[in-house]
Amino acid sequence: MTQNIAVIAANGKSGQLIVREAVDRGLDVTAVVRGENKTVTQHAIIKDLFDLTAADLAGFDVVVDAFGAWTPETFPQHSTSLKHLADVLSGADARLIVVGGAGSLYVNPEHTVQLSQ
Repeated sequence: MTQNIAVIAANGKSGQLIVREAVDRGLDVTAVVRGENKTVTQHAIIKDLFDLTAADLAGFDVVVDAFGAWTPETFPQHSTSLKHLADVLSGADARLIVVGGAGSLYVNPEHTVQLSQ
């Protein structure tokens, strides 16, 4: 049975790579994007992550969250986006996979130098 996967923030750097890999593996992939779908899959939901509903994500076996925030002003959206997705998927059978990065991790005991620096 082919798995049905949604990739949120599919137009981003990680999202595009995840979509390509999943398509290459023969999975049924839907890109979730805010604007024009720029991925290799033909299936897309064009909607902002924060506007997604349970109905939008119904029927997916796996939901991959590739959302990224890169400025101090947008960092809090990591938490709010995860809470939103957890609420939307509450009670659903879908597995939520969150893609993270190491760039913001501190590499010294004083927590003054991040890996990205």
